[in-house]
Amino acid sequence: MQMNTTGGNLCLNELTGWPLQPLVFSLIGALSFTVVAFTLLGVVYLRKYRSLVRRVRELQGSKFLRGHVPRLEAPITPARPVPAVLEEKQDGEEEERPQIPLQQSSTVRLPSRRLWKGLQQQGSRFTKSDLNLLQLIKAGKEGVFYQARMSRGTCKGHNMFTCKISKEGFRPKHVDMEVSIMRKLVHHKNILQLLDWNTSEEPCILIMEYVSYGTLRTFLQTNRVSLSADQELQSLLTIASYHIALAMQHLRSKMILHCDLALRNIMVNKFPWEVKVGEFGLARDLSSMASRRSSRWRNPRQRVPLRWYPPEYFKNNYYSFKGDVWAFGIVLWEMQTFGTLPYPNLDTSDAVVYHICIGHKNTNPDGCRPEILHIMRECWLEPYTLRPSFTDIVCMLENIMENDADYVDVESPQMLVKEDTEYHEAKGLRAASVSMEDTNTV
Repeated sequence: MQMNTTGGNLCLNELTGWPLQPLVFSLIGALSFTVVAFTLLGVVYLRKYRSLVRRVRELQGSKFLRGHVPRLEAPITPARPVPAVLEEKQDGEEEERPQIPLQQSSTVRLPSRRLWKGLQQQGSRFTKSDLNLLQLIKAGKEGVFYQARMSRGTCKGHNMFTCKISKEGFRPKHVDMEVSIMRKLVHHKNILQLLDWNTSEEPCILIMEYVSYGTLRTFLQTNRVSLSADQELQSLLTIASYHIALAMQHLRSKMILHCDLALRNIMVNKFPWEVKVGEFGLARDLSSMASRRSSRWRNPRQRVPLRWYPPEYFKNNYYSFKGDVWAFGIVLWEMQTFGTLPYPNLDTSDAVVYHICIGHKNTNPDGCRPEILHIMRECWLEPYTLRPSFTDIVCMLENIMENDADYVDVESPQMLVKEDTEYHEAKGLRAASVSMEDTNTV
């Protein structure tokens, strides 16, 4: 029997032409290699999965994911609010915005970004139906601003607030970019603070702190008669200009270009001590860009706010922080003319662009103090490298206010009253001490 088996194996080997034993070893080796490879791939996948889960848990517990915004002071309700009127968007206010994603931590990997965004959107607990819109503040191409309150409850402790509702067709990712910039600019008294938002469904809604009097343009136009009769008007406008410059200085420190600085985008809660820069729909965060060169590529289908833009934009397609300085000079001119449209004698966009490019400027406003007129002209210098920075502008405005009076408090007028009372009390005490000394001498 054994001999037959051996003979059979020899016959099989002779028929196949290949030894059987090496073939079996080759099959076993290939199978073992496949098992080891799949095992290694499984280990690598498991480690990546655990790393992703750990990252998600860290994001869930972080303040950045929860959209933490510090609680602001209670809103101030004016005794006699000034009604806000609808402002028409001026000559081509909308412009192209770069496709910058919502600002996130640089340690978040690409697979977890979509998950982070989804979790962030799930945190929104309100829709348009939850808002009680009270009064229109302004309307534009991007969205509409209202004074509003919640139908039930409050928004992070605020009974009244300002809300921006995006218009139909406005893409949520643009609102996400605006949210990212506003969250980066928190903790500044002259910037409209973001409280909450909802970009997970249309229309996108931003909820910001309450302002009593709407835009500065509307406020100046509505109160033009009473303000014109005020002998302290130039001092009040200087203080308001100072607070706007402080806000723009903060934007510069955060590497944020506003790109739409205009009187219509400045809010008033208490004039002139509480003015706040708002509307960051066109703003750009240069710190999140691969290149910090702030060039802007024009889209023929979209327009820019021509009357507030510098000549280098039209000549070289370039916009920098000195472009915001140019726009600040236009804002000073608007304030002095109570919200008049810049270049009022020009009707067409082509005429405005040509006028700016050949070096023509707005005429000197009637009654404007020389110091403000000097700053205005400094903001319009060419080339743009000659223009002052916002830090320089803040210093110039501080010097003007110091020259206006011995005691100027730009924070609150109540402090002036307090200081005046303390001054008279100290004066009375000194007089009493002098009379006592006279009595003792006698």
